[in-house]
Amino acid sequence: MCILNLSNNHRGLLLLSLLILTSFDVWAVPPLVDGNWLEARLGTPGLVIVDMSSEKAQYQRFHLPGAVRLPYEALVTRRSDGVSQRVGDRRLVQILGLLGIEVDDHVVIYDDMGGLHGGRLYWELERIGHPSVSLLDGGLVRWILDGRKVDNLPVRPERANYLPADKLRQNLADVPMVVEAITNHEIVLLDVRSEKEYKGSRNVKRSGHIPGARWWSWDQAVDFNGGFVAADPKQLLESLGAVGAKPETTVIAYCRSGHRASQTYFTLRWLGFEDVRVYDGSTAEWSARNDLPIRTGRQP
Repeated sequence: MCILNLSNNHRGLLLLSLLILTSFDVWAVPPLVDGNWLEARLGTPGLVIVDMSSEKAQYQRFHLPGAVRLPYEALVTRRSDGVSQRVGDRRLVQILGLLGIEVDDHVVIYDDMGGLHGGRLYWELERIGHPSVSLLDGGLVRWILDGRKVDNLPVRPERANYLPADKLRQNLADVPMVVEAITNHEIVLLDVRSEKEYKGSRNVKRSGHIPGARWWSWDQAVDFNGGFVAADPKQLLESLGAVGAKPETTVIAYCRSGHRASQTYFTLRWLGFEDVRVYDGSTAEWSARNDLPIRTGRQP
């Protein structure tokens, strides 16, 4: 009734606004999609499914229909000192091109480890400004438990020319940033390793955690008994808030090599955290440097 009382101009503007809002809701890309969502879109042009399951043999046995294979190892390299790190942008773009991914594609990633591998690609794609990327909730495990279709046909994508965005997302942390975070209480350092790793041992040289870092194990984010799906978001936000990590805070996550930290990166982004960074060198780099502080025990 209210619309009927508006002038033609105002009525047109209101209808246009409603159309725009509806369009955004329809086309918004969720960071986490479930099996129902993906199954209904299999074969859709512009949808690229990336298999990052733990073993190549697993992909050869069965995988999601149409999925291209990307091993986790393709996204990391080793420095001369043995510390693993992300591959450079040039190599990353080459990898995306080999997978047939273009900048307008919606990339859906899955693995069989609760997002432990898939989180790495999600982090990388967000960093280079890829607009549409999601993880499959539960990955291959939940997909199989739900009795959905799989096949064992290898997918050989047509090579694409990937053109990254001009503006990169600032989601990578380095040593100077972590050093600043030790004394800057507006930044939360999140150690996502096991409690044993966090506490360290006085008998192991330079073990323990970065001073000021809060312990929050990455695997809290996964409901392994429920088919490797994401844990309850409300409970995750409560547990993160208990260690000082809230959606409005800047968080730097680290582990041993950036592997588990990238899964946590995805979890926090899914939960609505805006400024999340991964310290890629993590404790492999930090503990190797005698000029950097390290602490044992339970206290941050």
